[in-house]
Amino acid sequence: MQPQGPFCQCCAMPLSESEQHGTEADGSKSKKYCVFCYKDGAFTMPNATLEEMIEISAKGWSEQDPNMTYAQAKAFLEKCLPQLERWRK
Repeated sequence: MQPQGPFCQCCAMPLSESEQHGTEADGSKSKKYCVFCYKDGAFTMPNATLEEMIEISAKGWSEQDPNMTYAQAKAFLEKCLPQLERWRK
C-alpha cells in the first residue's frame, strides 16, 4: 500500500508542490524527500526509528486532515512506511 504519486520516501507526505520538497546539499530540491524529513542533503531526524516516524507522521496527518483519526493514520502508515526507500530492509 502506497500513497499516490510523488511522495516522501521517508514519511509518505505528498510532494505535489515545490515547497514541499526537501533540499539537497547543493540547495536543489530533493526528488525523494519532503521539507520536514530532509534538509541540506541530510535527514532532519537521522536517528529516528521506523516506529518513531510512524508515531510522528500519524500525529501530523490526523492534525492536518479533519477526516482522518490518529488511529486511521497510524494503521495506514504502519503498512506504508516499511515499503518506503528509507525504511526498506
